Amino acid sequence: MTVGRRRNGRLKIALVSPYDFPFPGGVTTHITHLSEQLRAAGHEAHILAPSSDDAAESHFSDFHRIGKTIVPMRSNASVARLTMSLTLAPKVKQTLAGNSFDIIHIHEPMVPLLPWYVLWHSRHSQAVKIGTFHASRDTTTVYKTYKPLLQKLIRKLDGRIAVSGAARDFVFRGFPGDYRVIPNGIDVEKYAQDVQPFPERRNGRFNVLFVGRIEKRKGLTYLLDAMSTVQKLRGDIHLTVVGAFTERQLRKAKRGVRRHRLSNTAFEGFVSEEDKLRHYKSADVFCAPAIGGRESQGLVLLEAMAAGTPVIASDIPGYRSLSPDGRAALYVPPGDSHALARAILRLATYPARAAELRTEGLRAAERYSWDEVGSSVMDFYLELLDRRDRNSGEELASTVALGSR
Repeated sequence: MTVGRRRNGRLKIALVSPYDFPFPGGVTTHITHLSEQLRAAGHEAHILAPSSDDAAESHFSDFHRIGKTIVPMRSNASVARLTMSLTLAPKVKQTLAGNSFDIIHIHEPMVPLLPWYVLWHSRHSQAVKIGTFHASRDTTTVYKTYKPLLQKLIRKLDGRIAVSGAARDFVFRGFPGDYRVIPNGIDVEKYAQDVQPFPERRNGRFNVLFVGRIEKRKGLTYLLDAMSTVQKLRGDIHLTVVGAFTERQLRKAKRGVRRHRLSNTAFEGFVSEEDKLRHYKSADVFCAPAIGGRESQGLVLLEAMAAGTPVIASDIPGYRSLSPDGRAALYVPPGDSHALARAILRLATYPARAAELRTEGLRAAERYSWDEVGSSVMDFYLELLDRRDRNSGEELASTVALGSR
């Protein structure tokens, strides 16, 4: 038995996200690139996600807006923008009924509420259902709290993907099973572009770059502590902070700057993709001082590596997975501002070491290109479709045999 449009080799695929899609985030970026890869390979990729933007369906190809009531919720030391719309169920049923999907690929299937409705209302569908788990946390409290419900939902998945060993280990503690590790991808060609750095950052100073939200888990506090030590020893080192943050977060960070009496520090806020690339090209080193086990992989590390920027990162499982041997990144203990300061000073003092990290970082990033990641995802799709077809054929044969007795 073949499923849906697979007869002509073209698959119809639903990519589901629980998060407010126009809002920047790792899952949104992952789905956007994966959908582009699938379309480039000749398949039909639809995105099912909530959106706070009324015009989202005109901004994204084959986008189905399911849920417009967005509720910011604390999650994983961050804020998740989820939909809690009362119209989800009928909208999900309508979308699934109007599209004969071969694959329903749900990202973060255990996150409420949209993935739950999609799993429930597709339970009788012939589509292969796959879940990708992106998150990594220190504890499994949330899984333990809702385990009876989540256990019923996760059993409806035909295949499970984790974006890293850290993400796999986290979900496995709550829900043991087989997980295929397929990492987040990176647009290597985009970050390898030869773009002009910002002139004010190429003025003879050594430039340190931080990209991320100003949240406790991202570790900016420890970087500011480290810069206090660094600038006392060398006055020619500059820090640039790039990322989305609230006014309250910015005020708190600037209090840290004043407390440490830091100079040469700039907060750029949220920037365009083009300007983010220019910041990478303007930096002499990129710092990712996140703490704990909450980072499942570290997409910003890959961006920096692909841009040719040497990386200093906390030695946490998600980040270490990008360079287990430590050749592509200089790792320091998480939360250790003194070790972070020493690492920055080491690269500022020894450019040959920075050049080694740059070369190895470029090689590491190549392994995570979207061509490689997209092919791995497609191979998993086909593997599961073949398994479904074999099982359907065996069930049919069994039914025919029973009927002939």
